[in-house]
Amino acid sequence: MTSPVKLAVVYYSSTGTITEIAKEIAETAEKAGAEVRLVKAAELAPQSAIESNAAWAANHAATADIPVATPADVEWADAVIFGTPTRFGNVSSQLKQFIDTLGGLWAQGKLADKAYSGFVSTATTHGGQESTLLALYNSIHHFGGIIVTPGYTDPAKFIDGNPYGTSHVDAQGNNPVGDATRTAARIQAERVVKLAAALKAGYAA
Repeated sequence: MTSPVKLAVVYYSSTGTITEIAKEIAETAEKAGAEVRLVKAAELAPQSAIESNAAWAANHAATADIPVATPADVEWADAVIFGTPTRFGNVSSQLKQFIDTLGGLWAQGKLADKAYSGFVSTATTHGGQESTLLALYNSIHHFGGIIVTPGYTDPAKFIDGNPYGTSHVDAQGNNPVGDATRTAARIQAERVVKLAAALKAGYAA
């Protein structure tokens, strides 16, 4: 009998939308039997920039107790779910900087054969959600990782409509994370844990 799936939820969030989704994913994965590490990418912006935006400053303070991600968290994990807001249709610099620190593990082959997935938020509809997730998944191809997307594997996925990963439009903070996004996050978390467990059992056999 194999041990529980070890899942790292590695995210960056400025104003808190991605934080909310990350927590939903982490809680769902724990309920599905996984051992979870919820960790955040280090902030790169200056304090003056953070303080210039009330929502950013509030999220920065509210998440102070969440550990900063390290390569050891990815090495430990059987599965990794990355979360990021979109920046010009691409991954945020904070999360990308963390991914770029994984070169040592990559060189040792320690990023391969794990399950990976991603989630995203944008300020506007069609604001680069799919392109951001596809850009994120480019790195997974280089890892030799196994990309686990939600697809349309649950009828609820036809409501949020993104087969690449959970996504949310926050409308400049005017659209809080609601039921549709939380449902999508739960579907994604459960699917990643299920398939990571199957991979882990297969490797152990």
